[in-house]
Amino acid sequence: MSDLTRRSLIASGAATLAATNASLARPGAGAKKTGIQLAHVMSPGRPESWRIWKQLGVDHAIAGVSGILGGIERSQYGEALAKMKAEFKAAGIEVAGVESHPVPAEKIKLGVAGRDGEIENYIAAIKALAEAGIPMVCYNWMAGLGWYRTNTKVEERGGALTSEFSLEAAEAQGATQWGTVSEEKVWDNLVYFQKAVIPVAEKAGIKMALHPDDPPLSPLRGIGRILTSARNFEKVMQIVPSPINGVTFCQANFLAMGEDIYALAQKWCKQNKVFFVHFRDIQGRARQMRETFHDNGPTDMARIMKIYHDSGFNGPMRPDHAPVLAGESNDRPGYMIQGNIFAFGYMRGILDMIQSPAG
Repeated sequence: MSDLTRRSLIASGAATLAATNASLARPGAGAKKTGIQLAHVMSPGRPESWRIWKQLGVDHAIAGVSGILGGIERSQYGEALAKMKAEFKAAGIEVAGVESHPVPAEKIKLGVAGRDGEIENYIAAIKALAEAGIPMVCYNWMAGLGWYRTNTKVEERGGALTSEFSLEAAEAQGATQWGTVSEEKVWDNLVYFQKAVIPVAEKAGIKMALHPDDPPLSPLRGIGRILTSARNFEKVMQIVPSPINGVTFCQANFLAMGEDIYALAQKWCKQNKVFFVHFRDIQGRARQMRETFHDNGPTDMARIMKIYHDSGFNGPMRPDHAPVLAGESNDRPGYMIQGNIFAFGYMRGILDMIQSPAG
């Protein structure tokens, strides 16, 4: 394994060239052999924006459907999802899952009036996803606030722009409109949700991949956060024990918690509890951290990719929070095109090396 470290990949110009050119020119290289499905966030209804990912050999989409389902009646969910999937299929892309909640769920997470109606919508969405053959939901339990950054214009290598979180800066912004929400309340809301939804998802065959809090600390601007440790994830998976009650392994968030991400990835992959991977890296920990290029952080990315491979991970994996490169706007920090092209090339290069005879 010593010849397959992140640093050896960086040092090898040939590996970099292979990652950005030869590997990308072979659609399906790596992903089909390992069970790892290289995927990317793709907006439904915008086939022109899918072309570049398809050109890179990325054949799996992670779709956001709340904007579609949130504006229609439950009776229309099935038709809408079938239409979306057909559009992706026509472009040669398989929908590997949906990210964020498939329908609005903020009332559920906060435990306020109207949550039962949102749960009814959620159950209908789960059934419709199953009918459409979309097998996974990546959901989060960040009540009141989503993934949160205090600065999106921090310079990374060569002046590329990345984002950071500072607890001190967040605290200076004060509480949100929701005031104080205790961790106990957030736990209660998750239990209420899982007891209603997990049995339905199990019957439908939909994997529920829970995403860690980002950043993983509590409280954040007055709101308790609970998905801040591996121990708490173990607790969540026992609320309603089920083979479909699992994890989105956003590896940088577990690193920010201070967890041993190599051991944790191996453990949960072997237990078939990792349904989706966010491949990213950071400098720092939960109280103060910033995103890095995929080859410029502390994680041995080749080592952890090999763990996913050797532990039998079989599902979608996407790069996340890539720095914004020169010439691009920063209107969608972490989700512009050029940084993600680099990330896919880097990931392909690692996968090819893992599967080479010398690997």
